[in-house]
Amino acid sequence: MFPVRVYYEDTDAAGIVYYANYLRYAERARTEMLRGIGMGSARMMEADGLAFAVRRCSMEFVKPAKLDDLLDVETRLVEVGGASVIADQRIKRDATDLVRMKLTLACMSLAGRPARLPAPLRARLVHMQATVR
Repeated sequence: MFPVRVYYEDTDAAGIVYYANYLRYAERARTEMLRGIGMGSARMMEADGLAFAVRRCSMEFVKPAKLDDLLDVETRLVEVGGASVIADQRIKRDATDLVRMKLTLACMSLAGRPARLPAPLRARLVHMQATVR
């Protein structure tokens, strides 16, 4: 779980989170998930010349988040392929789903070409997929 507080800058004139900001929250959660297994974005770029790019994203908006809400972003890996990862993410308030997302992340070289996941990263992701349900 990755906690996020809703600030004024995140909301529209009605005090409801602007839809695009949910993508930011999800990105932060994925970034911290990778950092937590020792594979932060900067390390991947510097050591391996690789990065993840969102290839596909679908979102279902269930309920709105509002100014000052404390949210949790839950990330679960569904599939770890040779060059991609499929993840489910849920943004919750008090254990209630507000947004459900399904993403396909492609491993890319810094030149923008598809690339295989490095074996150490893939092994860590497979382990995470198996242990986090």
